[in-house]
Amino acid sequence: MNISESESRVMEVLWREHPLTSSEVVERVAPGENWSPKTVRTLLTRLTEKGALAREPEGRTYRFRPLIEREDWLREKAGQLVNQHLDGRLAPLVAAFAEREGLSEADREEIRSLLEKLK
Repeated sequence: MNISESESRVMEVLWREHPLTSSEVVERVAPGENWSPKTVRTLLTRLTEKGALAREPEGRTYRFRPLIEREDWLREKAGQLVNQHLDGRLAPLVAAFAEREGLSEADREEIRSLLEKLK
């Protein structure tokens, strides 16, 4: 699912806490982004049209909740990055990240564990 950077900010709010009304989403996302309430509501509409959010009526307003899991979206985004920029090879991405950011012992152990599971 193609979710823009701005839309992902709205999704992050709803992945942390849901269901929320549009006003509640505005309260949580707008101050950090310096967005108007109308901008946030437009993003909610786009995400609903894309099938990323469910919109459920509640009185004179709606409550929004995610229809996709954050982990599934992250997996999809990571796969797109690897396929589009690294010819489907994951090793260059891990190497570049490790060189730039460094890997903690916990990160190294998690990678080892994942590799063992994939054998």
